[in-house]
Amino acid sequence: MKKKWHILQPDFAAAKKLSDRLQYHPITAAVLVNRNLTSAKTAAAFMTPSLRKIRSPFAIKDMDAAVERIYLAITENEKILIFGDYDVDGITATAVLLDFLRYVEADVSYYIPHRLKEGYSLQPRHIVGHAIPNRYRLIITADCGSTSHEAIAAAGESGIDVIVTDHHKVSERIPSAAAVLNPKRMDCSSGMQALAGVGVAFALVIALRKYLRDHHFWENRSEPNLKNFCDLVALGTIGDMVPLVRENRIFSKTGLTIINSETRPGIAALCEVAGISRQATNSEDVSFRLVPRLNAAGRMDHASRALQLLTSDDIAAARQLAQSLNGFNNQRQELERSIQEDIFAACRQHPEFLDGRTLVKWDTGWHPGVLGIVASRLVEVYYRPVVLVAITAQMAKGSARSIPGLDLYQALAACRHCLEDFGGHSMAAGLTIRPENLNEFQRTFENAVKQMAQPDNLTPLLTIDSEIHLDDISERLVDEIEDISPFGTENPEPVFMARNVKAISSKIVGKRHRKMILVQDVQPPGKPVPAICFNAEDRLLQETTFSRMAFRLRWNRWNSNKLLQLVIEDVQ
Repeated sequence: MKKKWHILQPDFAAAKKLSDRLQYHPITAAVLVNRNLTSAKTAAAFMTPSLRKIRSPFAIKDMDAAVERIYLAITENEKILIFGDYDVDGITATAVLLDFLRYVEADVSYYIPHRLKEGYSLQPRHIVGHAIPNRYRLIITADCGSTSHEAIAAAGESGIDVIVTDHHKVSERIPSAAAVLNPKRMDCSSGMQALAGVGVAFALVIALRKYLRDHHFWENRSEPNLKNFCDLVALGTIGDMVPLVRENRIFSKTGLTIINSETRPGIAALCEVAGISRQATNSEDVSFRLVPRLNAAGRMDHASRALQLLTSDDIAAARQLAQSLNGFNNQRQELERSIQEDIFAACRQHPEFLDGRTLVKWDTGWHPGVLGIVASRLVEVYYRPVVLVAITAQMAKGSARSIPGLDLYQALAACRHCLEDFGGHSMAAGLTIRPENLNEFQRTFENAVKQMAQPDNLTPLLTIDSEIHLDDISERLVDEIEDISPFGTENPEPVFMARNVKAISSKIVGKRHRKMILVQDVQPPGKPVPAICFNAEDRLLQETTFSRMAFRLRWNRWNSNKLLQLVIEDVQ
């Protein structure tokens, strides 16, 4: 789909002042100004994130009550159950809590529900069927629990306390738990609403370590270095696509450094099977290579496989687990390709399916565990909110994905009378619906999106940080751009534009990747720059001159080598 280019116009004076004060390349300074980092102090803090700069986790509502209750469970040797979600955010949150509580020799174990057989979050049957028979006295949720009112009430009636750690949207009605740690609570003034579920769990661990210190717990044992937990926090934070600002940026940047040091056997083994270059893992590798393999366990088998990998301290066992996750990922990809082709074929045969502003499809043969990823791909192709539903005998389960600027959760809320249940975020959600309500849901969802969508919402937007000349590109600039990473939500990778670009040589690699050497078609022509266009459209496979080209600046790394390279995003 053709993109609309939006070329930012950074404040020249602010960018020059920043460049002069911090000795950054003028283009780097312009990128920082585009991110509203206009003072030397805020820009320097952004470029040099440190764990020392995180806000106090005790600012999160109920944190005091949570650490007091966990301290009691540790010192009284009570049985503790960590109940985690089955996606990468929940898995890593569970791993953080499990690793820390095992370190302090608590009597702790975990439970992750089966994605398809049990569904999302803590339910009354988990209390009756697992917690009570196994005599747990404390349950700590990980990335879930904010809406588990019935389960938490059932636990309380049986003398089991529950501490919720979560980050999903929560209503004004708070569960009757011993503590509900959710920065999205209306009565939480911490300002940490952007934290992922693993970020909330990590905040609890930070607070708990301090509480234990204040109570002389560490006098006869060494305190754990919590920096070493940041690899897990980075995986969950980047994987859950929360804004990479403030604490999330600090945790992710620190975590990528830990991942590249290969200290955790499970992550090192996963990098091996994913073919990621050692010492060079970045946020893109996490999003597109590591996270899909971790999530594949819960989609195709059981998420506990991924948790076992992340908490393994044996490299041989970790490699076996990583291979099994890689196998699940291959199965997942095959299922996704099949569903995608079904939908593409249907849309080709019935173009009227694309007349509206949404795409809602359902089928009895689809695997519900992969629908979210397929929906994301369809959003990229058709650029509209997508809902895909797998129909089973009595009920149907679906996944929904949205486009920037359109709040999916609000759109689904307008359809709540058609749904049995739903939950999620502005960009991604899940739902449960009776098959007989699907047609009504399709109409209601279409109408809701029509009322909410602005005209600009339905055209993909390519935001460009700055127009530059190819001669402005240098190793120093690429290094500084890399320092702005990790890239993700609310910290997108910078995109630049150059005019009158010409390919003086090119070749096709793979099926549709075009490698080129570019110059600017001016007099004199300037220095040549290597470039690549992945999955190139037909015009990019053949044309040699471009009036405008949009691209990213990256290092192309292999073995111990690296080469400056443009990654082409779009041309006009």
